[in-house]
Amino acid sequence: MENSASLESIPIWKKWLIAVRPWALPASIIPVCLGAMLSVVAGQSSFDEGKFLLALLAMVILHFAANMNSDVSDFRLGLDKEVTPVSGALVRGWLSSEEVRKAALLLFAIGSLLGLILVFLTGPSLLIIGLIGVAIGAGYPFLKARALGDLAVFLNFGVLGSMGSWIVQTGKFSLWPGIWAIPQALLVTAILHANNWRDTITDREKRVFTMASLLGDRGSMNYYSFLLFAPFALSLIYVIAPRFIFSSWPALPFSFFLVFLALPGAISLWQRAKHRHQPRRPLDFIILDGATSKFNWLFGLLSLMGLGLDLILHHL
Repeated sequence: MENSASLESIPIWKKWLIAVRPWALPASIIPVCLGAMLSVVAGQSSFDEGKFLLALLAMVILHFAANMNSDVSDFRLGLDKEVTPVSGALVRGWLSSEEVRKAALLLFAIGSLLGLILVFLTGPSLLIIGLIGVAIGAGYPFLKARALGDLAVFLNFGVLGSMGSWIVQTGKFSLWPGIWAIPQALLVTAILHANNWRDTITDREKRVFTMASLLGDRGSMNYYSFLLFAPFALSLIYVIAPRFIFSSWPALPFSFFLVFLALPGAISLWQRAKHRHQPRRPLDFIILDGATSKFNWLFGLLSLMGLGLDLILHHL
């Protein structure tokens, strides 16, 4: 908490910028970009810039709403007490929980309205995806307290985001963009797990049961390792299996192997987590979620670059 004099000196735009936590945006931006890119590369669809930007805006607004909704719940339960480098505006004392709650409701309404416009432009299959996504975002505090938070972010910031973006571009429903987005979804789940792993003691005291609290320290290490490295195994399967094993499956291009440039980063994160009890730097484990978020961004960019490279090679 900051004193009243220093609070008055903080611009209102900065308070709300911190409240929406924009540094978490790669988790919502990448699935939308991935679904759109996949629709062109694998779905042979034309690219509609207007629909893409509208989908991206809706996803970002809904992500902001979900962030604030989660922060209000955690703050009122007493889960967020200490100010950290990535703290929101509530724990800093910059905004009241009621102000943030009302803003979250407003953003949920705006994001949903934009989604309905896209449904009108594309078709009813998007409505189902959108309703599930909004329900998960609004109900995230309830899901998190019952160890379902990992599943929630896995769906919203990976599978559903990619599938919805595919529908926006193609007008058709397909499971494949959701399947291809699983590596990204696992890495977003890794971000949440790193956060919950750090906060295990506080969560247990407040009877909030996350995957980290259920698995314990050793189980959490194994789970985090799976979330980090499974995306590389899946990427290999998506490129190789359709060509040599399951010929009826659509294949991702060989250029998708660019994601393996991120493997050293995954190993570095794994080592940081492995040495959590004897960190080289005191903040190594505390900011593991932030470091994992940066890695998610890197893996996502490499995924998009791999797909983009395939487009370029086919137009030479």
